[in-house]
Amino acid sequence: MTTRTPMPTFGDVPLPPALHAALVANGITAPFPIQAATLPDSLAGRDVLGRGRTGSGKTLAFGLPLLCRTAGRRARPGRPLALVLVPTRELAQQVTEALAPYAAAVGLRTATVVGGLSLKRQADALRAGAEVLVATPGRLNDLINRGDCRLDQVAITVLDEADRMADMGFLPQVTALLTQVAPDGQRMLFSATLDGGVDRLVRRFLTDPVSHEVDPGTATVTAMTHHLLLVETADKSATTAEIAAREGRTIMFIGTKHRADRLARQLLAKGVRAAALHGGKSQPQRTRILEQFRTGQVTALVATDVAARGIHIDGLDLVVNVDPPAEAKDYLHRGGRTARAGESGTVVTLVLPEQRRDVDRLMATAGIRPKAVPVRPGAPELARLTGARTPSGEPVTIAAPTPTPAARSAHPATGRSRRTPRRRPRG
Repeated sequence: MTTRTPMPTFGDVPLPPALHAALVANGITAPFPIQAATLPDSLAGRDVLGRGRTGSGKTLAFGLPLLCRTAGRRARPGRPLALVLVPTRELAQQVTEALAPYAAAVGLRTATVVGGLSLKRQADALRAGAEVLVATPGRLNDLINRGDCRLDQVAITVLDEADRMADMGFLPQVTALLTQVAPDGQRMLFSATLDGGVDRLVRRFLTDPVSHEVDPGTATVTAMTHHLLLVETADKSATTAEIAAREGRTIMFIGTKHRADRLARQLLAKGVRAAALHGGKSQPQRTRILEQFRTGQVTALVATDVAARGIHIDGLDLVVNVDPPAEAKDYLHRGGRTARAGESGTVVTLVLPEQRRDVDRLMATAGIRPKAVPVRPGAPELARLTGARTPSGEPVTIAAPTPTPAARSAHPATGRSRRTPRRRPRG
C-alpha cells in the first residue's frame, strides 16, 4: 500500500464545476484531512482504505468521488450504480442528507433502504430508479431476495464504519452483498479500526488499496476535553439531573433501553426536556426524537449506544457517559458526537467508586488521559465543568414522537410496514 501527498484545496482535484459550486454554496471551501488524503486516489478509481475518527469528514471523502465517477450515467429500475453500506439507520439517513445537495448538483438520484420502514415504499423507490443507494445490510438483503434490487451494475461500493458492522454481526451479510457487485468495480472502506474481521474484508475485496490514516479513532482527540466525574452512588441521580438541566443540548449515554426510558421519565419529572433514544423505538419515533433534539424541543437526549454512530448534531458541545461504556471503541464513538468537523467539545463520564479501576483501564486503552474530579450535586466544580444547574422541579411533557401523515408521505422510502415481521437484527 502507498500513500500520496495530501492536496491542500478542492481545486487541486478534477471535480466537476457543479460539485465545486455545490461545495461553495454549502460553505465548504477547504477539505478536512481525511478528504485531502483520500480524494486524489479515490477520484482516480483506486481502492481506498481510510481510517479516521468519527466526525472527521469521511462522508464527503467517499461521497465526492462516488458522485463524480457516477455522474452522467443513468440507472435502470432496481439496479443502482453506486452503493454505500452503513451499519445503522441513523447513519444511513445522515449520509443521504449529506450527499443530497451534491447528488442533485450532478443530476443523480438517491434512494435509502433501512430496516424499520416500509419495505414496499423502499422497493417502489428502487423501481423508480436511483443511481446511488445508501443501505443497511439487512434491509438490502431483504430487497434483493424479493427481486426488487440487483447489484450487478454497482461499479462503486463504499463500506462506512465497517468496524461497527462487524460489531453488530453484519459481516456475513456484507460479504454476501459484496460478492454481488461488479467484480471489477472500485471499493472504498472506512473504519476506525481493523479488528473484528474487517481486515478479512480488506484482504478479500479491496485490490491493491491505498491506505490513509488520519486522526485515527484510537488516538487522543485533541479537540475534546475529557473528565472523569467521581461520584458517590447516593449522589449520582441528582448529579445527572443537574448536568441534564444545563443550557443547551446534551447527549447522555446509558447502558440499557430500560434505564434510558427510566432516566428520561425522571428528568421530565424534574423539569428537564428529555427523551430516550434506543433500538426499542420504531424508526419513525427515532427520527422524530432526533428532530426534536435538533430543534431544541428536547434538550437532553438519553441514548443507548444505538446513537453512538451516525448522529450529527451541529453545535453539540457536551457528551455525558452516565454509564461508562464497556469498551474503548464505544467511548470514542460516543465522544465523537461532539467535537465534530473541527469544533471543540467536552466528554464527561460519571464514575462510581467501584467502577474506577475498570474505567481507568478503558481510558488507557482508548489513549485518553482524562482529568479525574470528585463532584457532588450543587458543587461549583460540577457547574464549571458541565454547566450544571438545579432543575426547575416543574414537570414537563414532550409531544409524543408520532409522525404526521405528511411526514409519512414526504419521501418514497419512509413510513412503517406493520406486515413485515422482523426475522433477524436489522440496520
